[in-house]
Amino acid sequence: MAICLFTDFGAGDLYAGQVEAVLERDAPGARVIHLLHEAPPFDVRAAAHLLAALVTRIPTGQVVIGVVDPGVGTDRGAVALRADASWYVGPDNGLFSVVAARAAGREVWRLPAAGADAAPSFHGRDAFAPAAAAIATGRFPTAGATRAADLEVRLDAADLSAIIYVDHYGNGWTGLRAAAIAPTRRLAVAGRELAHARVFGAVSPGTAFWYENSSGLVEIAVNGGSAARMLGLGIGTPVALR
Repeated sequence: MAICLFTDFGAGDLYAGQVEAVLERDAPGARVIHLLHEAPPFDVRAAAHLLAALVTRIPTGQVVIGVVDPGVGTDRGAVALRADASWYVGPDNGLFSVVAARAAGREVWRLPAAGADAAPSFHGRDAFAPAAAAIATGRFPTAGATRAADLEVRLDAADLSAIIYVDHYGNGWTGLRAAAIAPTRRLAVAGRELAHARVFGAVSPGTAFWYENSSGLVEIAVNGGSAARMLGLGIGTPVALR
């Protein structure tokens, strides 16, 4: 069983390494997969849709620590969600609600409040990592964890017509799943309408287009360029199908 990390900590910062150190302490030898540490900072809704797309490509039965947690240290809840045989550990702030809504089955466990020795601003290390390690080593539910009927915060799980992630190429990922969208449709964004192309090389250099990316989402790209720079894309930029 692997433990996957999905956070807004930043890949170049020190936080992910501290979480991994706790996992080595509490679940020695467990494989750690760094799914992403550049999730949209503080943006739970965008991150929830991005996470739901990414986890379709990991084997079932893994543990995912998800931390996009602007309410850390407040009275927001903490949760361990089992959805389609995989576990998700993190804040009960909506981050896992899209995954939960799209799952065939789910169980929800409320985690106890972080202990007195936990840093109020770093529950990822001091609360979520130990809980994930307990799941990975078969020690969950730990003392204080209680079953619940559902998540406390449930965001709308319908596709999100907005940019949810911009990668380092400048490609804009949307919260729209591409499988049900005909390639004849056009995508309106930033005052322009973009046609579909299957791959980058199907359009001329410098041309903006939309396509189904490797995670099954509608993505806006430019052949040989940055869609973010050309179109002014950012997290939350609205898109619409025509």
